[in-house]
Amino acid sequence: MKYLLKSCTAALASLSFVTQGVAAEPLKALGKGEGAVSIVAWAGYIERGESDKSYDWVTSFEKETGCKVSVKTAATSDEMVSLMNEGGFDLVTASGDASLRLIAGKRVQPINTDLIPSFKNVDPRLQKGAWYTVNGVHYGVPYLWGPNVLMYNTDAFKDKAPTSWKVVFEEETLPDGKSNKGRVQAYDGPIYIADAALYLMAHKPDLGIKDPYELNEDQYKAALDLLRGQRKLVSRYWHDAMIQIDDFKNEGVVASGSWPFQVNLMQADKQKIASTFPEEGATGWADTTMLHVDSEHPNCAYMWMEHSLQAKVQGDAAAWFGAVPSVPAACKGNELLTDEGCATNGFNHFDKIKFWRTPTSKCATQNECVPYHRWVSDYIGVIGGR
Repeated sequence: MKYLLKSCTAALASLSFVTQGVAAEPLKALGKGEGAVSIVAWAGYIERGESDKSYDWVTSFEKETGCKVSVKTAATSDEMVSLMNEGGFDLVTASGDASLRLIAGKRVQPINTDLIPSFKNVDPRLQKGAWYTVNGVHYGVPYLWGPNVLMYNTDAFKDKAPTSWKVVFEEETLPDGKSNKGRVQAYDGPIYIADAALYLMAHKPDLGIKDPYELNEDQYKAALDLLRGQRKLVSRYWHDAMIQIDDFKNEGVVASGSWPFQVNLMQADKQKIASTFPEEGATGWADTTMLHVDSEHPNCAYMWMEHSLQAKVQGDAAAWFGAVPSVPAACKGNELLTDEGCATNGFNHFDKIKFWRTPTSKCATQNECVPYHRWVSDYIGVIGGR
């Protein structure tokens, strides 16, 4: 944890690099593949048919390019930043709470989108995303995006789906007649402070929160106080998707923020699970495939980025993870995703999602905000009972 906090602080301290617009030169032309490409990725993002033979977008790439794909699964954005700081990887599928830190820390390099023909097919809403584009320079290509949904047990909520994040933030009696105490979870990551802030935006408007990632001292304190109260309800702070699934199956957990990935897996396993997009809205992730500044296999990495934007790959990956493809063409004609999949996974909620973003002291909605290194240390304290 000390190393992680140090690396986060160092990355944020170098944000002058971002604002000054200093950028290394991107690759000018593609050469021959080096035979390998290594990727740090979220669970379920890079599939080769081992979990389900229908979901395989690696094998064909390896045959066509000769680039052998290796994957290191990371459970949190902070772990991704740490791994990229250590080096030895070519690509990372970074969420918005990691991407600007990687740019600021000079861990990733600018991308020449002219070498990625399919970039033109990316959803226009994502082509200049603030979480990976700095002063007009692209530091990656979009991969998948989606909301952090409220997952719940349908027995606990009978025929009445929860409509608010209140079921995980405040003690109450659920429709099954039992308290939610000890039956809910919270995300094990500092960025979860934004979920508390989002809840307060709706329920305590007098705080004046305009952006859950831009909090002054009073707003930040209110979010931490809400999270300290929530700790009395939480049975586990989760970051491993498979452990969360086991907790819902076997440990009596009935409600939590989650990813559509877990919802889809449990529904496929005939579990009594559903999800909803609460009235307060939701935080979410728009993930970017980014190239390490010291990549040993840049040609294979560029080939993978182009491959990742193919409509078939996008549709299959979105279907497996329960996400929204970054290429809208993938929303039609994909057997696995189906023509309803994009709408089901949140395509039309884009403007209602507060996408993960690294909090900085300089912010647009007020004079000064609490920076991310404070989020890291204080959330560790919340989980530890402080």
